[in-house]
Amino acid sequence: MRTLIRNGLVVTADGSFEADVLVEGEQIEAIVRRAPGAAATALAGVAADETIDATGKYVVPGGIDVHTHFELPFGGTFAKDTFETGTKAAAHGGTTTVVDFAPQSKGRPLREGLDAWLAKAEGHSVLDYGFHMMMADVNDATLVEMDELVAEGVPDFKLFTAYPGVFFSPDDHIYRAMRRTRENGGLIMMHAENGPVIDVIAADLVAAGTTDPIGHGLARYAVLEKEATSRVIHLAEAAGVPVYIVHLSSRDALEAVTEARDRGALAFAETCPQYLFLSLDDLGNGFEGAKFVCSPPLRPRDHQEDLWRGLRRDDLQLVATDHCPFDFHGQKELGRGDFRKIPNGLPAVEDRVDLLHDGGVVGGRISRERWVEIMATNPAKLFGMYPRKGTIAVGSDADLLVYDPNRRRTISAATHHMDVDYSVFEGRVVQGASDLVMSRGTILVRDGAWVGPAGHGRFVRRAPADYVRRA
Repeated sequence: MRTLIRNGLVVTADGSFEADVLVEGEQIEAIVRRAPGAAATALAGVAADETIDATGKYVVPGGIDVHTHFELPFGGTFAKDTFETGTKAAAHGGTTTVVDFAPQSKGRPLREGLDAWLAKAEGHSVLDYGFHMMMADVNDATLVEMDELVAEGVPDFKLFTAYPGVFFSPDDHIYRAMRRTRENGGLIMMHAENGPVIDVIAADLVAAGTTDPIGHGLARYAVLEKEATSRVIHLAEAAGVPVYIVHLSSRDALEAVTEARDRGALAFAETCPQYLFLSLDDLGNGFEGAKFVCSPPLRPRDHQEDLWRGLRRDDLQLVATDHCPFDFHGQKELGRGDFRKIPNGLPAVEDRVDLLHDGGVVGGRISRERWVEIMATNPAKLFGMYPRKGTIAVGSDADLLVYDPNRRRTISAATHHMDVDYSVFEGRVVQGASDLVMSRGTILVRDGAWVGPAGHGRFVRRAPADYVRRA
């Protein structure tokens, strides 16, 4: 199958230029720039099975979301989206690759958790997918397994300073895992909040009568995110390895990352759409606030511009979603009367690309090149997929969006494709949307309609990201 995309403005992290893009099979075969004002390029006469006119549109790399949780067990229930529903929703929103988290059950081998998640994805995911490993145990056996998984294309391991009794790891365990990555080339990802202290504060709030969802935000102090972020960065420095902070939510934690990077530490971090567009106020509407419970929690609105500044300055390298949806009815309601029992997680995988374009590019906070960088290129570089993915280059996978920067749409649970009964961005009008979504040369979404095959996605064996060590 040969597809020619003509007359578009190609936007990459390195620049924008008018060009025609030729796709042969699953890869980009040719990119020919068009002189300003010229009616055609050398590709104009090339025979193609389909020619797509991208006049007035951007041609950009497909989005890469490196933080999703499909079917994750949490708090006595499961994240609602499966690999089929979640990746199809992601595709509708302009994402063409996801990296999900395979959880280790405490006391069980890493391999068992990874195999279970591979089985969930294979034949069901419509997008290419990879995995990080969530570690509940750090011991001699799991350290050996880390080496094996890195060799098999799963080079990242998530540990937690939160959730005592479930995923929490003490400092010595974190340090041992970090030290192991110095040998095998892997990357430690950290959920950085001081979980034991948060549990004390939360118990005090409940005892004093604060049981509504607002208690979730009040208990998880931003300074406790900063403390844990600083601590794990220092542990990584002691081990001589890079570290990646997931879902950074506050200016406090960002200060810890910025200070570390300024002194030369290999500290990297992501933030999420919810921290750029939502606030602590959303938790305060009685039990309706349960829809907005995630960890770390939403922060006061005045943190948002600090996070945008972090994205502009590259103290934050990318935006992922931490997509982990639970229905309000029947799942979030498990926490009525005690905010500690509300399943933590929000739906966002379908809206990330457009929200970042609207709030970032249209809002004047970032350039369109930086938009591509934080939603596609940096995720590919940091997580061992570049230049196969995350850019528009000859030989790269043909993961492409024909993107209309002027089209406006209203986000709503009535029209989204995520399998969840509400939207945290309900009623928000965004400018920018994908007219066409292509994965490895196959068109998945055209003009908002699904046209792709079932089970199109393939497992992506990812290399240890030398990028984070060269940075």
